[in-house]
Amino acid sequence: MKKNFLLAGLIAISAPMLASDTLFVHAPQIPLLINQADNVLFEFRMDADKGDVLNEISIEFDQETNLADIESVRLFYSGTEGVARKGTYYAPSHSYRQDFLRASLAEKGVKFTPEISDQRSLQQLKSTNRDYSIQQDEINRPASSIQLSSQQPLLKGTNYFWVSVQVKNSASLESLISARISQAQINQQPAVISGDQQTGKRRKGVAVRQAWDDGVAAFRIPGIVTTNKGTLIGCYDVRYNSSVDLQEKIDIGVSRSFDKGQTWEPMQIAMSFGETGGLPHAQNGVGDPSILVDETNNTIWIVAAWCHGMGNQRAWFNSQQGMTMDETAQLVLCKSEDDGKTWSEPINITEQVKDPSWYFLLQGPGQGITMSDGTLVFPIQFIDANKIPNAGIMYSKDHGKTWHLHNAARSNTTESQVAEIEPGALMLNMRDNRGGSRAVSITKDLGKTWTEHPSNRSALQEPICMASLIKIPAEKNCLKKDILLFSNPNTTKNRNHITIKASLDGGLTWPEEYQILLDEGEGWGYTCLTLVDEETVGIFYESSVAHMTFQKVKLRELIRP
Repeated sequence: MKKNFLLAGLIAISAPMLASDTLFVHAPQIPLLINQADNVLFEFRMDADKGDVLNEISIEFDQETNLADIESVRLFYSGTEGVARKGTYYAPSHSYRQDFLRASLAEKGVKFTPEISDQRSLQQLKSTNRDYSIQQDEINRPASSIQLSSQQPLLKGTNYFWVSVQVKNSASLESLISARISQAQINQQPAVISGDQQTGKRRKGVAVRQAWDDGVAAFRIPGIVTTNKGTLIGCYDVRYNSSVDLQEKIDIGVSRSFDKGQTWEPMQIAMSFGETGGLPHAQNGVGDPSILVDETNNTIWIVAAWCHGMGNQRAWFNSQQGMTMDETAQLVLCKSEDDGKTWSEPINITEQVKDPSWYFLLQGPGQGITMSDGTLVFPIQFIDANKIPNAGIMYSKDHGKTWHLHNAARSNTTESQVAEIEPGALMLNMRDNRGGSRAVSITKDLGKTWTEHPSNRSALQEPICMASLIKIPAEKNCLKKDILLFSNPNTTKNRNHITIKASLDGGLTWPEEYQILLDEGEGWGYTCLTLVDEETVGIFYESSVAHMTFQKVKLRELIRP
């Protein structure tokens, strides 16, 4: 076993001497899914000689953890590291993409999260796990300590383990789990524990859609609303064959929740074009949805882009100038007048809003809004006659019968979200292709004219990705303050660190104390926010552990005094 030696006679003052074997621990901030058998609680690595054994680890759950929420805790061994891989990691490298491994596992009737299926083979999971189920007498204690043991012989080099927690389906999404690794034994000797002994506050979530649910390869592009009746309706791309964008075999799916996101109805298809025009389904894809609730009459609208033909090539580059379905992508709507139970046939509004010189007109995916005067607004994006992308809005003054648009807010921008920051004034928060930060503009005349917001290109960082923005008026929330909420991957590079942020000054500033990290893992990174009730915000997003994940956060926790 490799040791951590200190020079003879040197006394460590600020930390204990690493005289024994060391367990290097990482506690990732990722969702713990209530409807998932395995969730990563800890990952850890140790440098070993052949034949060494990690005999035991002890885990303590703290007093704020409701032990009744926990079904079981398991220890998994996940193998060794390749000698050519450089850097510090806590799990083996991904040998191939999760979708392909998930496909092979699905054929065997096995279902795992992407995090697990990437890194651990079916054989390893079967042969090396140890299951510890918490007993009733332990649940009644203020804190619980459990021991997980292993007889797994290790190989020379870096070896990886991880601890899984299974959370009961009945566990509240708003309660937290916190634990720490208190001690460990390697070769029957006490080990030094280095790194994240404490998990911090881990949040629960629901996997609304995962790869290969209903035989579908991927679910992407989340949108969510709360209807006048309190129903949550999530919409998304149903990407049957792979995760790639239009043009492909893609429909618009929806899922509903009647209990504030704890459970969800089976998926239904809200919009599909099948084999329209003599072409196969894969050349009649419809996708990138945006959803809104007409708060006047509770009609729910979904807008999406329908592509016809294009030879299964990406629509962003193959949609052309013109107006017909044989030339250019079509902008289509469907609606529900029964709280999302059934959906209308598609309504084509391309002729109403598209300029024939544009190459591609589509919605800004996510969510639209109802303004205080009843006007319906969807964010849009288009590739103009010069092949430059632009973001803007389209609106309806007659509850969706006719739609209009005026001018773009800014060039070289795409996916955007809109919020009414004061009566008649709309903020458009845009994905900026220059990278680094979001573009933000204001219109007071439904897009005829635009001005830059003071926070433009300065207040909100991004890795060039879709984001979500919602306004919560003071009269609709428990804090009785006007609140702007924003979510995205809170980085400038990769799509990770999904974070919710709050602003109390109209988006001028987004203080760090008003931010909550939900998911540090890698994913596709698209998010959509909705107010669940006056105390709670919900987020529907592409997480690192499921294609469509739902989580909730209390406003009083996000915006602390």
